[in-house]
Formats: sequence, structure tokens, C-alpha cells
Amino acid sequence: MKQEIRVTNSEWNLINCLWEESPKTLMQLVPILKERVGWSKSTCATMVRRMSEKGVIGYEEKGKTKYFYPRVEKEDVVVQETRDFLKKIYDGSVGMMMSALVRQNDLSKEDIKELQAILKEAETKAEQEAGRTGEEKRK
Repeated sequence: MKQEIRVTNSEWNLINCLWEESPKTLMQLVPILKERVGWSKSTCATMVRRMSEKGVIGYEEKGKTKYFYPRVEKEDVVVQETRDFLKKIYDGSVGMMMSALVRQNDLSKEDIKELQAILKEAETKAEQEAGRTGEEKRK
């Protein structure tokens, strides 16, 4: 199992820039983050330092310049954030979340088709896993 990755809302702003394109220098990050969230150069520098210490981003030094890059995959962070959200808002229940979306009419036809495909794939994987577990019990 992978290590849990926690990224705060503020950290998300910075790492998302690096997921979009990296490596980037601090001076390349500053105008992007100033435009997106109004951060000053010192705020950007503080966030870069904290996230480097935390191990979420890394850097390579070329001369006196540091080039920053993400050390975690976006998908891994999204999975953890989704788990946390489900736990916090819906007591961990995917069904409760989907019920809330359906009641609010927030699902398009395309969303429903996509969810059906995802559920079909999950069902297939669960059946395969159950088959493996049954084989192991017989051995």
C-alpha cells in the first residue's frame, strides 16, 4: 500500500503548476501563482521550501538556480483527497455521495455512461479477485 499523501489547499495550487509542466524555477512559478491565487514572491518561496521539506516536491540545482518538480503523482494525491472527502462528508459511503448527486440532477447522460463503465470494470475486477480467493482456499 502506498504512503498516504496529504496536500493542503495552498499546496495544491503550487503542485498543480508543477504537474502541468515541470521543472520550473521559483521565478517561473511566481507570476503563475500571483495570477492564480495572488501570492507574493515570499509566499511562493515559503511554500516551495515547506513542500520540499515535506517531500512533496523536489529540486535539481543547476548553478545557483533550483528547478522544482513534483515528487508525487497527481493520481495518488487525488485518490487520497477523494478518500478524505468521502470520509469527512459522506462517512466513507460512495453510495451516499452518488445519491446526493442524483437527487441534485448533477449527472449528465455522459456522466452516467462513464459511471456505468467504471462500475462494470470494478465488478469484473471484483469477480476476478473472488475467483482467485476461492482458488487459494481450495489449495
